[in-house]
Amino acid sequence: MLVPYESLVQLPSETFDNLIKEYLISQVEDGSFSGDGEHSMERAIVQCKAALKQGTLVVEYSEEEESIGIRRKEDIVVQDWQQD
Repeated sequence: MLVPYESLVQLPSETFDNLIKEYLISQVEDGSFSGDGEHSMERAIVQCKAALKQGTLVVEYSEEEESIGIRRKEDIVVQDWQQD
């Protein structure tokens, strides 16, 4: 299930930022994001929020796995297509 952006902005800001930080840390691990310092993380959080607002990134909640995470929209579309 995709979580609408409007619901995300209603979360406490610390919760929303932590969700984004978790995503960004996963990007560091796979080489997609190089976070060098606190200011780059702050910039990345702002960019991630903008991508979520634009729909480039989406938040997916899985009831089955009881997990939530940020994904690229293309990855969700591919995953949904493969399940059909």
